[in-house]
Amino acid sequence: MALTGPLACLLLLLGAGSPGVAWAQTPSPLLEWQYESGVILANLFEPNLPNWRVIVGPSGQLQPLYDGSRIYRAQGGPLIDIRYRNIAYFSVGEGLGVDLLRDTHFRAGVSLGYDQGRSVQDDPTHLRGLGDIPPAPVAKVYSSIVLARAFPLILRVDVRQFIGDAGGMVGDLGVYVPLPGSSKTFVMFAGPSITFANHRYLQKEFGVTASQALASGYPRFDARAGRVSEGVGFSATGFFTKNWLINVTGAINRLLGSASGSPITQRRTQDVVTLAVGYMW
Repeated sequence: MALTGPLACLLLLLGAGSPGVAWAQTPSPLLEWQYESGVILANLFEPNLPNWRVIVGPSGQLQPLYDGSRIYRAQGGPLIDIRYRNIAYFSVGEGLGVDLLRDTHFRAGVSLGYDQGRSVQDDPTHLRGLGDIPPAPVAKVYSSIVLARAFPLILRVDVRQFIGDAGGMVGDLGVYVPLPGSSKTFVMFAGPSITFANHRYLQKEFGVTASQALASGYPRFDARAGRVSEGVGFSATGFFTKNWLINVTGAINRLLGSASGSPITQRRTQDVVTLAVGYMW
């Protein structure tokens, strides 16, 4: 598998999966590793990286209106990935962050993103009486490790803390690997992931309080901390000139536990597809 070659072919996978409002995390059928899948491999296979790396372009996404919704929405927005050495970065997928620990096989750091929340007006038929979930900043700590150059399987873990009234904590554990057939101008990744959350997050997203039950007609539902979802993702990037490239990303998630059993949930299995065209320099 030829993984050396254009750095941007790996880096594009960082930001291509999240068009629309920058740093948006909700809804979140894409797996967390899909926002940064090429970064750690670029550090491993490209030791002499330039100080600045920039990728910009348009992107579009088809995704559920909110977690558990059966309604889908198409969105357009920018692909942005700006990275200074192996230190600081800004991207649509990962937000604004810094790698605090890093070497050829390991990456760990912190970032600040943004969650769009959920508005009753998005789906008044099914969200009536539940109230809005306000937008909120999201702080994240993360780490990734690649096992070996000969077999570049990557393990990733992260914890996200929602700040403010929205509150709640979410954690992700994922594995991904470049697929056979990848080359210097065409790279594919795939892998599974599982997501956990505390009671506050799950109650906010999937619970129904006594007052909400009276206003909405849903039965009262107390969510329990634990697993939120499991899924599998795929991402493919190809160069069609020296600087222009195209990325296709998809994921399928299945809601679990309280997220699956909530009366708000209309569809337990959800998927998302993104398409992005980027210019790299």
